[in-house]
Amino acid sequence: MNRDRVNAICRSLPGAELSDPWGGGHDAWKIGGKMFACIGTANDGVSVKTPDIETAQMLIDAGIGVKAPYFHRSWIRLPFDCDKDELQHRLATSYDLVRASLTKKIQATLPPRT
Repeated sequence: MNRDRVNAICRSLPGAELSDPWGGGHDAWKIGGKMFACIGTANDGVSVKTPDIETAQMLIDAGIGVKAPYFHRSWIRLPFDCDKDELQHRLATSYDLVRASLTKKIQATLPPRT
């Protein structure tokens, strides 16, 4: 996996938008203005949201990811060399969590999730 593959997965999610909020080459993927995935300038992986701190810790303990620097403890960083199915699953899960947290009004403006 690499930055291009992660960006292709994120781009395929309905309503996902790419931004660089801090400048300098960050790829921050958002839905409804809220971030669900971020690739930093170190280009060593992608940070994603998990359902809660306990899930994040379980994934860290299992060696799937590491604590995502600069993010809440419910986020983890997945290395680009992780299992491709796991990466795709975690990106979709993060997207779904953030999308579900949006107001009903914003959700109504988004393309349907297939």
